[in-house]
Amino acid sequence: MNSEDIKNLLRNGEHIFLECKKAENTIPKSLWESYSAFANTYGGTILLGIGEISSETDNSKRFIITGVSEPNKLYKDLWNTINSNEKVSINLLRNEDVQTIDIENKKVIAINVPRADYTVRPVYINNNIIRGTFKRNHEGDYHCTEQEIKMMLRDANESGNDKLFLEFYSMDDIDIPTLEKYRIMFKTNNPEHIWNDLGNKDFLIQLGGYTINRKENKEGLTMAGLLMFGKGLPIRERFDNLRMDYIDKSNLIGEQRYSDRLTYDGTWENNLFNFIRLVLPRITKDLPRPFNMEGVVRIDDSPQHKAVREAVTNMIIHADMMLNGILRIEKYNDKFVLTNPGLLKLPIEQIYAGGESKSRNQRIQNMLRMIGYGENLGSGFPLILNAWNERHWLKPELIEQQDLMQVKLILSINTKDVTLGVTKDVTLGVTKDIISRRNTIMELIQNNSEITICELSKKINVTERTIKRDLSVLQKSGFIIREGGRKEGKWIIAKNK
Repeated sequence: MNSEDIKNLLRNGEHIFLECKKAENTIPKSLWESYSAFANTYGGTILLGIGEISSETDNSKRFIITGVSEPNKLYKDLWNTINSNEKVSINLLRNEDVQTIDIENKKVIAINVPRADYTVRPVYINNNIIRGTFKRNHEGDYHCTEQEIKMMLRDANESGNDKLFLEFYSMDDIDIPTLEKYRIMFKTNNPEHIWNDLGNKDFLIQLGGYTINRKENKEGLTMAGLLMFGKGLPIRERFDNLRMDYIDKSNLIGEQRYSDRLTYDGTWENNLFNFIRLVLPRITKDLPRPFNMEGVVRIDDSPQHKAVREAVTNMIIHADMMLNGILRIEKYNDKFVLTNPGLLKLPIEQIYAGGESKSRNQRIQNMLRMIGYGENLGSGFPLILNAWNERHWLKPELIEQQDLMQVKLILSINTKDVTLGVTKDVTLGVTKDIISRRNTIMELIQNNSEITICELSKKINVTERTIKRDLSVLQKSGFIIREGGRKEGKWIIAKNK
């Protein structure tokens, strides 16, 4: 830093990254509160030798450069105190983080406090973790709540949160139909895996969803096992602080508040696997789908579909399930908004860059990865960024809301793009069964361009009249072309679609 850097900082006034102290002769006691607050939030700069006229609203007049009279003494006091382990829980400062700047013939000391790694948070003072833990909010330092402190302590555990043993919760609390659906997907993705032959309990043990404590002769579900595969009632009993909610606010008519919603209404077992399984088709159904064929199999899983799956997976694996909050997914005409309780363990810029992942729910992360949800370590968010960039959509926006103790991801989409280049049945208000049948017709045509209406009718098990109607729609939509006569002609897939 130089004198011009200091002046630039002061022009913007105190804020979440800057704190000014007069500190003419001694280190003020309030410096340590700011040290804790910056370390527990985003990091920041403390300037010693800057006075403040609190009644002045103009930043150019509000701050006065008073300087410190004995910078060497303050240096010594600072380092002696911070290294004593009596004032602060940990010293985060290096020599280069503290410097003296000459400005207007006066000495100002700048202390750059880094954001503490999640493994050493909370950073607290006076050997009092409850009363000595602070956070930065706007231009002030505030005591952290007990809930915030507990969250930081949980985050410091490298093994994650979801290994927690839930005493008195057993296999009786598992929803077997949910687990069976998961096992089908697991076997599809891992056909030769030895876990496929295990019983449900042993299968859950291998996944980390069930644990046996031999020392205490106890066994039961883990947090991961209950949340992923549990029955709705036991989950709500144990985690009454947490809710799951999907709401579709797209294509509203008149005073309609939403067009679709998935919440706790007794129609489904409210576990994480069911939530993901039911929500993903809803949120992705209108995204652009390419028409690519590998033999007779249609490959229509676009990068944007993968990105949305990754976003939903990230929302789950990074959520702090012990906080009061909602796992919420909102769909709008021009964006998706995903919200989860808990703050970011890593700095935002590091998440955007990728290369490192520190999930709170490592067992749930593994469960989802085993069925194809979730990218390799640290590559998930760059995948989302690349998929959105490919469509030239607005850059995904990751927002940490400190006050609400939640993280929000906004995925903006170009609504015009959503209805172009896709199977046009999506825009005609038809059912998923009709869309699936017409896709099957196109796959059969791709494999046999001379296939007849009669043959299509027999293979798909619908009437010839239905086949004729579907062919007519596909022709009008530009997906297939008839070349030649009715008897001797053939069908052609429109490659440009």
